[in-house]
Amino acid sequence: MTARLKNTYKNEAFGALREKFGYKNVMEIPKLEKITINMGLGEAKDNAKIMETAVEELALISGQRPVVTKAKKSVANFKVRQGMSVGTKVTLRGENMYVFADKFFNIVLPRVRDFRGVSKNSFDGRGNYSLGLKEQSIFPEIVYDKVDMVKGMNIIFTTTAKTDEEAAELLRLLGMPFEK
Repeated sequence: MTARLKNTYKNEAFGALREKFGYKNVMEIPKLEKITINMGLGEAKDNAKIMETAVEELALISGQRPVVTKAKKSVANFKVRQGMSVGTKVTLRGENMYVFADKFFNIVLPRVRDFRGVSKNSFDGRGNYSLGLKEQSIFPEIVYDKVDMVKGMNIIFTTTAKTDEEAAELLRLLGMPFEK
C-alpha cells in the first residue's frame, strides 16, 4: 500500500513535469527528497518539561521520533551554554514523507486562520521551500486542551529540482496551495 501522494506523483506530476520542462532523461525530473520539521525552543533552558512535551507533540505530528538538538556554541546574551537542549527536529523520507505532505496540504493548511495560500517567495534559489507555522494546534493529532504552550515550527521541503520554478511546479502538482 503506497501513499496517496506518491501515486499522484507517479501518475500525474511525473508526466506533467516531463512535458512542461522537456526533460530528456527521467532522472532529471524533480522529486521530493525529504521534509524536515524543526521546532526551536529557547525557553527549554529554563524548563525541561517544555522539551519533553515538544518531543511528544512532534512525534505525534510526524509519526516519527524526533531528535533533540543541542547548542553548538555558548551565547552569554541568551544564557545558553554549549551542549544545552535548544530544539527538536525530525527528517521525513520515503512513505512517511508522502503521508505527512498529503496531510499537511489537505488537512493542516486549510485549518490556518485566514488562509489564502502559501507564499511563492519562500524558495531558496536551489529548489527548496521553507515555511513557518506559528502554532502546533492546527495539526489534528494535537489535543488542544493538553497544549501547555504555543510552539511554532519550520517545515522545509527539499527537492531535487535545480531551479525554484521547477520546484514550485512540482509542489503545485502535488497539491501545495500557493496564493494567487
